[in-house]
Amino acid sequence: MKTINTTNAPAAIGPYSQGIVSGNMCYCSGQIPVDPATGSIPEGISAQAEQSCQNVAAIMQTAGSDMGKVVKTTCFIADMGDFAAFNEVYAKYFTSKPARSCCAVKTLPKGVLCEIEAIAEL
Repeated sequence: MKTINTTNAPAAIGPYSQGIVSGNMCYCSGQIPVDPATGSIPEGISAQAEQSCQNVAAIMQTAGSDMGKVVKTTCFIADMGDFAAFNEVYAKYFTSKPARSCCAVKTLPKGVLCEIEAIAEL
């Protein structure tokens, strides 16, 4: 097992890793839309989905994988009214159309609007 750590994605804000490589798989922890360079959170679901996807991509790249090798995602959004806008951004990054679960949740860390976790082959 190998712990993934990159400055190109936000640091973990709790007792967990950004990602873990085990065997030929990468397990990416849920990524919220925090800009790793500034710590800021963009406004609106589209910008937040974009940042979350970029954070997942950075972890995948550090692990030796990429977004095209993602086999499963779990997505959390704060409001199902944002589902279409979230999907529009998500589709640009997850072009291989991995298996996915998506659900609305009451709250997310730092009051963000979305979070994405992913599992990929190396």
